Amino acid sequence: MKQLTDSMLADLSRQAQQSPRRRANHNLHAELSDPIQRLAIAMEPDTFVRPHRHPHTWELLFPLRGRFLVLHFDESGTVIERTRLGEDCSLLENPAGAWHAVLSLDAGGVIFEVKHGPYTPVTEADFAPWSPSEGAEAAQAMAWYADARIGDRFPKTGVLR
Repeated sequence: MKQLTDSMLADLSRQAQQSPRRRANHNLHAELSDPIQRLAIAMEPDTFVRPHRHPHTWELLFPLRGRFLVLHFDESGTVIERTRLGEDCSLLENPAGAWHAVLSLDAGGVIFEVKHGPYTPVTEADFAPWSPSEGAEAAQAMAWYADARIGDRFPKTGVLR
């Protein structure tokens, strides 16, 4: 039997706080080749999740601790959906191929993710070309996420300063 206890979630949050990327995960699936990937991801509010897509699978998100903002974008970077997991919504399924980004709204936040395997790293082709990579503009992008509304278009890279 597999469990995620309060103690395990607290440890995972501490790992995220100490991680340079400000996130950490605990896999429930035994192998990266498993056909269904199941994992808890601790995310601090200052971790940058670049807009991306998973062309081969849907992705189910469930907040275990804290709240998360999930933005969905069209091909040009316009926000088409804005969901606050753990506040307005209890569970969200991203469709396969949907551009999305996640922002942790609370310190110690942990989100549970389920999607088809095997594990496939996000390739450059599946990061939104209109978004910055992790680095100088990440903090500005996250500030933009927090205020972005449906119909807002992601600012061009180099304009976020």
